[in-house]
Amino acid sequence: MNPERTLYPCYFDSALTRSQGRRVAHEMARETPQIRAIHKAAKKAGLSARIEEGASHPAYWWKQDGRVIVGWKGSKEELMKKIAQKL
Repeated sequence: MNPERTLYPCYFDSALTRSQGRRVAHEMARETPQIRAIHKAAKKAGLSARIEEGASHPAYWWKQDGRVIVGWKGSKEELMKKIAQKL
């Protein structure tokens, strides 16, 4: 089984700064990304992914935006770039 990586919508949100939680380059980020779009992008990239509804990023505990769990062996940074390109 592949190691799993957790992706939150805030990682791809162009409205956030790096210190607020965005983890991809601003040019690759999207306005208010949704977990379904992130899940679809992971599938387009040929990765196994599943959605966990109602989960929240620890820094944004009050926002239950959900998260996407992706099977990935490489670095999380590489994975986020790959997903951002498909968004």
